[in-house]
Amino acid sequence: MFKILKYLGKSKGAVAAILALLVLQAYCDLALPQYTADIVDVGIGQGGIEYGVPERMRGETFENVRMFMTADEEEVLLAAYAADGDGIYVLGKDADREALAAVMELPMAMLAVPGTSGDMDSVMESYGEMSRSMVSQMAVQSVKAEYEALGTDIAAVQTRYLLHKGGRMLCLSVLMMAASILAGLLAARTSAKIGHDLRGSLFHKVVSFSDAEMDRFSTASLITRSTNDIQQIQMVSVMLLRMVLYAPIVGVGGVLKVVNTRTGMGWIIAVAVIAIMVLVGLLMAAAMPKFKVMQSLVDRLNLVSREILTGIMVIRAFSREKFEEERFDGANKELMGTQLFTNRVMTVMMPAMMLIMNGITVMIVWFGAKGVDLGNLQVGDMLAFITYTMQIVMAFLMITMISIMLPRAGVAAERIEEVLATGVTVYDREQVKDWELEHAKGVLRFEHVSFKYPGADENALEDIDFTANPGETTAVIGSTGCGKSTLIRLVPRYYDVTQGRITIDGVDIRDLSQHKLRGMLGYVPQKGVLFSGDIESNLKFGGDSITDGDMEEAARIAQAMEFIDSKPKRFQSEIAQGGTNVSGGQKQRLSIARAIAGHPKICLFDDSFSALDYKTDVVLRKALHDKLSDATVVIVAQRISTILHADRIIVLDDGKVAGIGTHKELLEHCSAYREIARSQLSEAELKGDRVS
Repeated sequence: MFKILKYLGKSKGAVAAILALLVLQAYCDLALPQYTADIVDVGIGQGGIEYGVPERMRGETFENVRMFMTADEEEVLLAAYAADGDGIYVLGKDADREALAAVMELPMAMLAVPGTSGDMDSVMESYGEMSRSMVSQMAVQSVKAEYEALGTDIAAVQTRYLLHKGGRMLCLSVLMMAASILAGLLAARTSAKIGHDLRGSLFHKVVSFSDAEMDRFSTASLITRSTNDIQQIQMVSVMLLRMVLYAPIVGVGGVLKVVNTRTGMGWIIAVAVIAIMVLVGLLMAAAMPKFKVMQSLVDRLNLVSREILTGIMVIRAFSREKFEEERFDGANKELMGTQLFTNRVMTVMMPAMMLIMNGITVMIVWFGAKGVDLGNLQVGDMLAFITYTMQIVMAFLMITMISIMLPRAGVAAERIEEVLATGVTVYDREQVKDWELEHAKGVLRFEHVSFKYPGADENALEDIDFTANPGETTAVIGSTGCGKSTLIRLVPRYYDVTQGRITIDGVDIRDLSQHKLRGMLGYVPQKGVLFSGDIESNLKFGGDSITDGDMEEAARIAQAMEFIDSKPKRFQSEIAQGGTNVSGGQKQRLSIARAIAGHPKICLFDDSFSALDYKTDVVLRKALHDKLSDATVVIVAQRISTILHADRIIVLDDGKVAGIGTHKELLEHCSAYREIARSQLSEAELKGDRVS
């Protein structure tokens, strides 16, 4: 709840405007029932005569009214009326009719019953015991009789009153509609902005993550957090702005209106509120634990779905469709079961609320009818009381609905905050030394580097020490899991070293901004990644400075021109999401071309030639050697044939350097390298009779 309010706090102006519009809407909404009551009671029941105060009356009637007044009341009467030339007393335009009604209604009511002038004391005593409502109604009947005696058109009076009240109701309805629409638009815009800002913040945060932070969150979980969780917050934000702000205003206003009706049925509202609170408490106790579980189940379903979709070829190859169907069905059913439970809770809530509302209506009609029968309550007032009571109950219903949804939104907000609050282990220092590499040569140096994965007990790399110079090719080879890919991933700072340091031209890479560092690198990951678009957009992915000439040269070096030229649109040929419409070898060649198109100072190839055939591999490596003569090239390879001509080969064994040298030197002095060589090369190749 408070996290969501924090998001809303960034749009204070919009929230204030929405609050003002909701106050206006509530004012109009609360005013309409009273107008309805007036139309029923006054417009229909009393013929349009609002008060027991005649605008015109005969002199005889005026004198009879004076008979039932005290001296002070008589002064009020004389000040309000003036006689015209025909002996008719006319009410002054400035007279306060409500104040005058308090003085005149009882005397006018007395005139409604014949024979009241006989025993004044008994008459005053009997009428004094009558309810205010009955006195007013009798006074109105007396006024109506007076108008008829004067020849006034009662129907015209009634029509004029109904048109006046109906017109005001129409104006209030239009105003309420306009306020509601504007508040809805502002609420939708505010919630959309919250979603936009959260998605942006989440994206920028995830982009800044190193591999250490990415390992904490699965891809499926991050997708769920950036879509489903933010949607939950957006939806609840709208409801908070439209319902939670509106409900208290209507609820408090309704209570005040009910108090002013003086129906004596206020206790019914207390019963309704208690019943609603008990219902909400029971529903919350049942549903809240399930809401906390639901998001994790959505994560799991997304994870399973993603694994199945990305690995569909492997699943088919091993005929595991049935197993994966069962695995998906299990995750799907678990989520469905939780959703069904929460939906059942919501399903129970609405009928229960309607039962309470209908029960309250029956109680109001039952006790209100008795009041109408006794003359203590008018029908219109009872209708207004029912409307106000329903408004109060609906206010609590709104709060109830949002209170059930809030826990889920709260969980979503916590999950988003978990990502946003995650500390970044790889970051730029306040004072960077980018200027020192303004004219960088690209000398890459590992100085006694050790690295341990977060949470691991042992080092993945230990005491790595070597130098890779421009114009040279440095190769890294070793058995699976020895740390080859880990070593090369330290250069772009996907992780930071645990001990030692990595330098470029003598400058620690941690003293450089990540933008500067990665702008000097051309990196080809082990698994080639292409983005949806076309070939050109992928090859120019490294920056706007890459020209068409750079792109074509890079494609030629990477041996990609052959299949590019075979396509009708050449560089404008479409690339599907993930590069699914190109082969593995084509994907790798495009990835290599993308890496070298920006003329990097250091090229990093993480087993990037594994999907290439032998011939293409040889030609590509030769082209790289010829065209990247001024760049530092570091190659991680599984095949010795890829690195035979490397200027320096580093052999890794269990995270440690087992040997450094050329192919020949390592064959003589490094047993680990010899084992790898013997498993891949023929005797002739080992002796150097046949090398590529």
